Amino acid sequence: MYSRLPTGYITKSTVIIVSGGLLGYGGLEMLWGSETFYDKAVMPMVHKYVDGETSHNLAIRFASWGVLPRFGPNHKEYPELACKFLGKSLKNPVGLAAGFDKNGEAILSMAELSGFGLIEVGTVTPIPQPGNPKPRVFRLLEDEGIINRYGFNSEGATKVLKRVKTARANWKENFAMFGVNLGKNKASGDAKVDYEIGINSFAPHCDYLVINVSSPNTPGLRSLQNKTDLENLLLHAKYVLDARKLESRPKVLLKISPDLTGSERQDIAQVVNDPKFGVDALIVSNTTISRPATLVNECKNEAGGLSGAPLRQMSTECVRTMYKLTKGQVPIIGCGGISSGEDAYEKIRAGASVVQLYSAIAFHGFPSSRSRYRGVGDYQGIDSKLGIIDYLKQ
Repeated sequence: MYSRLPTGYITKSTVIIVSGGLLGYGGLEMLWGSETFYDKAVMPMVHKYVDGETSHNLAIRFASWGVLPRFGPNHKEYPELACKFLGKSLKNPVGLAAGFDKNGEAILSMAELSGFGLIEVGTVTPIPQPGNPKPRVFRLLEDEGIINRYGFNSEGATKVLKRVKTARANWKENFAMFGVNLGKNKASGDAKVDYEIGINSFAPHCDYLVINVSSPNTPGLRSLQNKTDLENLLLHAKYVLDARKLESRPKVLLKISPDLTGSERQDIAQVVNDPKFGVDALIVSNTTISRPATLVNECKNEAGGLSGAPLRQMSTECVRTMYKLTKGQVPIIGCGGISSGEDAYEKIRAGASVVQLYSAIAFHGFPSSRSRYRGVGDYQGIDSKLGIIDYLKQ
């Protein structure tokens, strides 16, 4: 009977059946959100065959289509991690940092399926700009770090605002807290005007706004962290927001650099502790221009901001310092180098109320976000007698 079959028929059929089975298995594992499958199969292939920026763009595209883990243990919620931040109830204290969804393309999918307690889009600039020339993203695989010099590549406030409005019109009560990260255009002559445009555009449609003055990839931006310029900028931002007389006023957060000197940190603490400047919380921190001596990847000296595991210790120390300088009066979002529940909890112990991550997704895939906050629960359980859980629920 088999002799009548065309030459190679059995081989081709076997290949098709096996390939189909593998694809089906892979699809189920991805939808199930298997951390092992992502770590051992998906992400190594991505790192080997797809460059950093392309993989980032593909991740956004898949997320916008809702191609995210939908089942399995990674979708279990942990009621003991529910907390409050800036008056909002969060299902957990782990958020998605700005930089992943720069243009608000995957807001609803991330809010519904990612499991984050808060999500942040941006950085958004008033008018569209392409950012810096490519290549501008470099993976440091051996160091589990990323260097980027994107330069606030943005589709602009008008386009992003349309997506934000659409997403917020379909928002559900159990979705994440939502923030928009604002920046200035590279060619702008007046930063205050740029942030004013961002505030007026997004204030009615988000839970919080971030004044981002700490990216190292926009010339002159970090100089806005000096005391006089920062005071002028924040006073203007408060004036603009006050003038809107919004029934639901968004909170204002300031995102700072980990590279600040001791005196610069003291100046910022003094400013944010003064109610007249209208800062409700800090995000600590952005990427660093420093390069730890421990880096081994050949791209370690590329220009740009370093994030991921090499930033962890530096950003945690910055959280600890700012918590002490502000005397715990200004809530802090800890951000930088979080790749485990232990890392997240380290930020909380240093003074953060909640934490954000991004680079961990680039290295471990979307299931990593769930494991990060699941791990926080483990460490909180160990330390519950010290009142950490009660602190988070304040």
